Amino acid sequence: MPATPGRLVVCPTPIGNLEDITLRVLSALREADVIACEDTRRTRTLLDRYGVRAPLVSYHEHNEERRAAELVRRMRGGDVVALVSDAGMPLISDPGYVLVRACAAAGIAVEVLPGPSAALAALVASALPADRWRFVGFLPRRKGELRKVLGEPGGTLVAFESPRRVPATLRVLAELDPDRPAAVCRELTKVHEEVVRGAASELAERYSDMPPRGEVVLVVGPAEGDGSDAAGESSAVNAVARLVESGAKPRVAASVVAELTGTSANELYRAHAHRGRRRST
Repeated sequence: MPATPGRLVVCPTPIGNLEDITLRVLSALREADVIACEDTRRTRTLLDRYGVRAPLVSYHEHNEERRAAELVRRMRGGDVVALVSDAGMPLISDPGYVLVRACAAAGIAVEVLPGPSAALAALVASALPADRWRFVGFLPRRKGELRKVLGEPGGTLVAFESPRRVPATLRVLAELDPDRPAAVCRELTKVHEEVVRGAASELAERYSDMPPRGEVVLVVGPAEGDGSDAAGESSAVNAVARLVESGAKPRVAASVVAELTGTSANELYRAHAHRGRRRST
């Protein structure tokens, strides 16, 4: 009798506080035939905390290709494989892409569970615009490449950065635009969690002689001249007004223009309403 097709379950794990694991992830880990993880010792600490006894196999950047092939064979035989990284969502600056790609190519089901993410936590904590943002993983080390990444349009930028490189990165950011808003988020969800917000020049000065300690996520507000600048927004608001004058409802008009321009529908709606209030006074 043929085996029941297996599947891959991608399980995000806590980025610091072990209590942040979800009930669905715990259930998936308990039901898995095997758990693929970066560091078996680190994952075993998490599993022991919650009494999970599933067997572990190492899956990291140095054995991804070989291990992915082995795991695909197991899933074809009916096994359920849970994939975890040391912290956060697998694949996001962590191993896992090779395995997910192999499963997709083999027609094996892939289930992704929601959970902790340092990038998302930092974005929200930064108090910077979250309607348009991009995650770039770890920032490049070469100054020329770093300047290019920091200066590219695309909304708010979220990146991982080595603590010892934070002062140099902030200096480059301050050279590009001393007033550009940013936030240094460190040790998120841990005992010494800290979010420091300010202009690029202020942060560069603060950390010039004292790099932050622990794991760092750097969040940088939109660059000057980004696609979300005032001129572009003004044109989009004008387009909303013309549609409303033609008989469209404001929210419908804002949604249509947002889809065409990539601007936030909510921001367009609020800007149109604000313009209408100003004209009526």
